[in-house]
Amino acid sequence: MRVSQTERRLLTVDVDRRGYGRRYTSLPVDELRDDGFSIYFEGAYIRPEHIDVRVGDMVRWRKGDRRLQGRVIEVRREELALHVRLADVAPLPPDAFFPSGGRG
Repeated sequence: MRVSQTERRLLTVDVDRRGYGRRYTSLPVDELRDDGFSIYFEGAYIRPEHIDVRVGDMVRWRKGDRRLQGRVIEVRREELALHVRLADVAPLPPDAFFPSGGRG
């Protein structure tokens, strides 16, 4: 899902790293799909190499009233874009701990 600037709603993900813990809480993304997400950097000071997402990281987000989780299997950086592909995407149980971030 790609949303225009005028009708943009905040899409965010949380990123956790094994042995590190929470890497990002409510990281804003421009596209959020069941198989990954993308961030576009046109007109931004920050660049794709400044976002520390790695293969093996766990990503959690909300989709309506559901909470989903997936494992990063690919990170692709372009000059003005970051694309992350996920695998093993599954809903989290309703009683799973999920901090206030990750709304989508």
